[in-house]
Order: sequence, then structure tokens, then C-alpha cells
Amino acid sequence: MKVLLIAPNVDGTDVGEAYVAFKWAEALAEIVDLTVLSFERPGRVALAAQLPKARVVSWPEPAWARRNERVNAMLKPAWPVFSRHVRAWIRQAQAEGVQFDIAQQLMPQAARYASPLCGAGIPYVIGPLGGALETPEGFRHEMDAAPWFTKLRKLDAFRFAHDPWLRRSYVQAEAILGVAPYMQEVLGAVPIKRFEPVLELGIDDLAPDVARHEGTETLDLLHVGRGVRTKGLRDVVRAMALLKDRPGIRLTSAGAGEEIEICRAEAERLGVADRVRFLGRIPREEVEALYRRADVFVFPSFREPAGGVLYEAMRWGLPVIAAKRGGPEWIVDETCGVRLDVSTPEDLARDVAGAIRWLADTPGQRRTLGQGGRDKLLCEGLWPVKAAALVDLYQDILGAAQVGQAA
Repeated sequence: MKVLLIAPNVDGTDVGEAYVAFKWAEALAEIVDLTVLSFERPGRVALAAQLPKARVVSWPEPAWARRNERVNAMLKPAWPVFSRHVRAWIRQAQAEGVQFDIAQQLMPQAARYASPLCGAGIPYVIGPLGGALETPEGFRHEMDAAPWFTKLRKLDAFRFAHDPWLRRSYVQAEAILGVAPYMQEVLGAVPIKRFEPVLELGIDDLAPDVARHEGTETLDLLHVGRGVRTKGLRDVVRAMALLKDRPGIRLTSAGAGEEIEICRAEAERLGVADRVRFLGRIPREEVEALYRRADVFVFPSFREPAGGVLYEAMRWGLPVIAAKRGGPEWIVDETCGVRLDVSTPEDLARDVAGAIRWLADTPGQRRTLGQGGRDKLLCEGLWPVKAAALVDLYQDILGAAQVGQAA
């Protein structure tokens, strides 16, 4: 199968979307004839060297787009430039007789970019798309002022209903992939042909199976994530205040951001500072060591489109406490963790405390859920498994299109 994959950034030496796109490309290149179109940044390892089993076509990412990384990540200001490159390259390739069975716009993940694959004469897929989750009403009073450009998310629903270029590129796609089932509702104003939930995350392998606390007196909790209100760390700190009768329960936080000092002050105010550690931003190997030593991963993020840290924790065999919303609602099930409803900060803190207490009292259940997470990743989370499932989807899409043409 000849597959064309496009993404504005594909880089195994980077983080975020660029790294995820690289992992997809690397896995797909093992099983299909893959061509990748992307920007490249100066000073990085050449993408062709990173993907020796794929054909790589790249263009320099405009320097002006890289001046503010947060704005670049959020708005993708160079997307029109990239789109022009893609359309021109496809026209030239087709003029030279190059054909593809299917194409995919893998990134950006945000659902606000009209695809240059529209009208190119190639069956195409867009996604996995994510984002667009609103803050629950009960939490809005605790949200800090967001940067101006994040407010542009509010335009997404209007564009799904009225932007002709965005709508056309989605309507003409053979399938739209979403990071979780909730994205189908987000895209409800667009009459798409087919929606499939496909988590964009994956893992290379399982971590070693390690011994953990087996009793009911000691329980080490771990939270990993950026220091922003939506990640739920403040709710875990408040839950710790409801567990003062269990001094053996301790919490470690890894992550940096404005929320960390707020949580530190909250722990002091609630009298649990002696049982909560805030490590800030730490190297990757130290985060892995935290996963190795923890007993439970607690991550009640209430506006999480996907949740890569959940896969990281499950890879280490940790039972998970998560919010029943967005990506975590789909990733976590009864085989690997506990999902909690989201209504108000008070209710969430109470429910987190209840889930922690239950897991503290049932070491056997901790082992069962931890193993359940590892089993789940073996079935659906390994990159080769994910790539094979995506190729199966390609084949199903192409088969359905052929049946439609015959009819």
C-alpha cells in the first residue's frame, strides 16, 4: 500500500505533536510504502535519517513561525505555507505519474485546519483530532486568566458550522479520526462520512514488572503533568486533606507551572504539606523512577483530550484514578482504574479521596488493575499494533469506496 502522510512537524528528537507524528511514521514505514511531507527545523537531525524506511520530502519551517513556541504550538501560523507546499508537491508528483492509495493529514491535532489534501484526487483521512473540550461549569471560578490566543478555541464551533473551507475538507475526507469518542460530538455540525476513535498515543514496550507496597498502611501516589488547573493536582491535594487519618498515604507531584505554587499553598493551608512533595520539572529518567516507585497514579484532569501520562503509568503497571471525561474516559476502564464524574471541585476532591482510600485498603485490587493496564496496552497501545490497526482501517476505507463506486 502506498501511503502519503502529512504533518507540519515530524521529529523523533522533539516532544509533543512532532514526536507523536514521528512515532506513527516510524511504525507505518515498517508495513507500507510511506512518503512523508513535513517542515524541518535547522540544526535538527535530518528527518530522512530518522525515517530511513520512508521517502521524506521536507521544507524549512519559517523562522518567523518559531519565534514564540507557545503561539506556534497553539495557532500553527505557518500552516498556510505548509499547505501550499503540500498542494504544489502533490500536483508535481501526479504530473510525474506518482500515485498513492490513500493519504492522511496526521497533524495538527487541533480541529481547526482545512486540509490541503482536499481536492487532490487521493482518498484521504484526517486525524486523530483532539481538543475543543470546555471547562466544566463548576470549575470555571477557579480558572486563571488564559493567554489571549487560547480564547480562539471558542471560534471552533462556529467554524465547524460555517467555515466553507474547513467544512469541505472534513466532508470530503473518507474518515475523520478523533483521539476519543467525544470528538464525534464536537464535530456534530459537520456531515462527515465516517468517524473512528483512534488514540494518537502509543508505547514502544512495557516497563519491567516491579514490586510495590503490599500492605494497607503505606501508599505512594503520583501525579505527573503540567502545572495548570485543568490537570487536577489541586483536587488531589484537597483529597489528601480528607485522608488525614491515613498518614501513610503520600503524594508526589512532577511538573512545572503556575499551578504548582497554588497547590503548595493549598497543602500548607490544609495541613498536609508534610505528605506532599512538589518536584517541579525533572528529567525524563527521574519521572520514570517515580513511576517505578509509586503505587497509584492519580490524574483527575478534567479537560484532557487524550492523556499520554495515563499510558506512561499503565506501562508501569500502576492502577489509575482519572476523570470520566474526554480522553481519560476512553483510555481508562474498569480493568485498569477508577473513573470519577466531574461536577464541582468539592465533589471531585471527595471522590478522589474515596478512590484513594479504596485502593489503599485493597492491595489485591491494586495489583489486578495494574496488570489490567499492562494487558490493555499490549492489546492496543504498542506502536506496531496501532500501525497495523490503522492500515486495517485504510483497507476498510478503500474497500468501502470501491463497493460504492461499483454500486
